[in-house]
Amino acid sequence: MELEVGSIVEGKVSGITKFGAFVALPEGKSGLVHISEVANAFVSDVSEHVQMGQTVKVKVLSISPEGKINLSIKRAVENRAVDNRPAERAPAFRRAPEPRKEAAPVYPQPFASAPASVDQTFEDRLKKFMQESDSRIADNRIYAEHRSRGRRR
Repeated sequence: MELEVGSIVEGKVSGITKFGAFVALPEGKSGLVHISEVANAFVSDVSEHVQMGQTVKVKVLSISPEGKINLSIKRAVENRAVDNRPAERAPAFRRAPEPRKEAAPVYPQPFASAPASVDQTFEDRLKKFMQESDSRIADNRIYAEHRSRGRRR
């Protein structure tokens, strides 16, 4: 039987390292199950989940041109669980209610931005911009002070 990407095969654990487990496959081939593909839960030590010589079902994730075979135990188990599960309706997902947002107070804008006339120089436009900016900063400070006073009670 030729190994193909996506196929599920049985093999024996032939080596355990910090980063995963090596599995001996049929036809004398060997592949690596990376630590992230051992189980659905967080795995800090591979030897807690598999032992040397244990027979495991693995799914072939990829085969590199150099012949390296990447395997997954958790995906083989997921596929088997999905195949054995009776057909049922998927649960309907509800959207969580969005958090309430406080409306920011609306302050009148004393210097409404009007289209710049052709007669204005750069300095005049800069001066007007600075005045509007200072006004908005002052309004924001007043708003922030108002909010913080209400929390101290």
